[in-house]
Amino acid sequence: MSTPYPFTAIVGQDDLRLGLLLNAVSPAVGGVLVRGEKGTAKSTAVRALAALMPEVSVVPGCRFSCDPVSPDPACPDGPHAEAAGVSRAARTVELPVGASEDRLVGALDIERALSEGVKAFEPGLLADAHRGILYVDEVNLLHDHLVDLLLDAAAMGASYVEREGVSVRHAARFLLVGTMNPEEGELRPQLLDRFGLTVEVAASRDTDERVEVVRRRLAYDDDPEGFAARWAGEESALRERIAAARALLPRVVLGDGVLRQIAATCAAFEVDGMRADIVMARTATALAAWAGREEVTADDVRQAALLALPHRRRRNPFDAPGLDEDKLDQTLDEAGPQENNDGDDRPDPDPDGGGDDGGGGGGGGGVPPQADGDRTPPRGESDDTPSRTPEGSPDAPGRSTGAEQQPVASAEPFRTKMLSVPGLGEGAAGRRSRARTEHGRTTGARRPQGALTKLHLAATVQAAAPHQRARGRSGRGLVVRRDDLRQATREGREGNLVLFVVDASGSMAARQRMSAVKGAVLSLLLDAYQRRDKVGLVTFRGKEAEVALPPTSSVDAAASRLESLPTGGRTPLAAGLLKAHDVLRVERLRDPSRRPLLVVVTDGRATGGPEPVALAGRAGRLHRSEGTASVVVDCESGYVRLGLAGELARELGGTAVTLDELRADSIAGLVKDVTAAGRAA
Repeated sequence: MSTPYPFTAIVGQDDLRLGLLLNAVSPAVGGVLVRGEKGTAKSTAVRALAALMPEVSVVPGCRFSCDPVSPDPACPDGPHAEAAGVSRAARTVELPVGASEDRLVGALDIERALSEGVKAFEPGLLADAHRGILYVDEVNLLHDHLVDLLLDAAAMGASYVEREGVSVRHAARFLLVGTMNPEEGELRPQLLDRFGLTVEVAASRDTDERVEVVRRRLAYDDDPEGFAARWAGEESALRERIAAARALLPRVVLGDGVLRQIAATCAAFEVDGMRADIVMARTATALAAWAGREEVTADDVRQAALLALPHRRRRNPFDAPGLDEDKLDQTLDEAGPQENNDGDDRPDPDPDGGGDDGGGGGGGGGVPPQADGDRTPPRGESDDTPSRTPEGSPDAPGRSTGAEQQPVASAEPFRTKMLSVPGLGEGAAGRRSRARTEHGRTTGARRPQGALTKLHLAATVQAAAPHQRARGRSGRGLVVRRDDLRQATREGREGNLVLFVVDASGSMAARQRMSAVKGAVLSLLLDAYQRRDKVGLVTFRGKEAEVALPPTSSVDAAASRLESLPTGGRTPLAAGLLKAHDVLRVERLRDPSRRPLLVVVTDGRATGGPEPVALAGRAGRLHRSEGTASVVVDCESGYVRLGLAGELARELGGTAVTLDELRADSIAGLVKDVTAAGRAA
């Protein structure tokens, strides 16, 4: 086994290390979600934490790591006789993005359960992680139903596997750590709330610190064992400090005054539910124990709020995570007990007491950086982010011109009608189009291809029944063989690739239509986020089209690109459609099971070059020939309408809807299904 990088040798990343250490002290905090760009030591820190965890004593031969002092009475390998336990290091179990449900929770042998009445259970990763660390890299790319199972087990401390009335339960208590790159898509707010803490990480902009990172990494790569040996003293000291904090934790007092501060803070920031209050209380208690104190202070509450609240204030994918620290300080001052604000003889709120663990930025974490140079500005605050221009101002786009116009503000998003791809797909689970999925309503049965995952009980019994006499059945039990087993086929919903092709030409800027257009596209992006789609953005104006955003799961990135989209120039509609064709061709090779939905946002006009309208029609027929489902959002306005968007929709073999018809509450009424190209009328 390779030597892990020492935890204390990590340079900087104070918040990351603090969040991990607090969960090591008190697993009841509920885990930590680490958000940040690639290459910021997220995985390195998680894997290094395992070496600091205390050893665990387990029942010999138990696949579920039962504690010999108090074994799980419902353990599938039990009951356990009294015996001396064996000690082993705490495990770090990694859950891969492509893991199946059986790999996560375990697999039950249905054949033996039906024929012999035996609960033959093969443990999954949740059992392996019991009393250790469960690490989920790229948790935002994990299927939603797996994230639900994972977080349910973390909250209940147990995992349940149920198949056709046969149930197995085992303990599953672990330190949950998820890492993600927000550029690849966000987690749903409901899932974000289930993580106890969240920390934001970014690469340091300090030259000396970056030099130290490279120096240590090269030294580790040259001689991992020698490098680890040089940090053995710091690692041992930190390991002892974790053990001491764990021992102190039950004696820490959480006073009524501090509880009032916690409740007031959660109320002031309007977080949903009560989980935030509970997590803040547990985190503040762990902070006090980590600092060696038996009483929680206002500083602990403040630090707990910075770790436990930012991700719980994110209500939709366009909200930037964060916390107003001035408002936080004001709330704590107003609700804080007087005794927590008097005197200067309190222990240093810095969990490491200002000491150095060799990490370059203070050991074991600290308060979030306050300097403006270290703060990542929220979206819209960056100096190079174009500002929104109010409509009607001198700089707002007016009539169609050939010159490029400044970006305009989008109108308020609204709830849209559902646009779906016709037919039955087999793509990734989502909420848009009909598809064969692992979860959903049962529609039939088939012979299993590979391992049986969802048993169709009635079909299995029907297949086995005619052979009972030939198989010598004599008792009440049914004689079932593997050939009799039938897999249930289920129908649910899939996520699609929604590719937006947006007209940003001068004709769209005319009459200030671009604000309404952006509002419509933002509404469709929000709908795509809720339905678990991938999204992409192609824009066209001037002389060419460009891929403003390659297909991604990050709806937030698409909204950001749209917000800064300038307008003006000619209308190369054909170029936009051809660019979209190139994008879809590549995506079909990368992910052939994910069906595309082309959404063209235009008034249908085309200019530039010879016969631009005819050229756009030929580009539309190219999409239709490949069976691409499409919809044209008609942005034409005014009393005189040319109907060009409707003509384009016919060339695409799709459907045209106006901006008004796109609203779910419009008089136009029912959900529109996109007409498949080539589908019979």
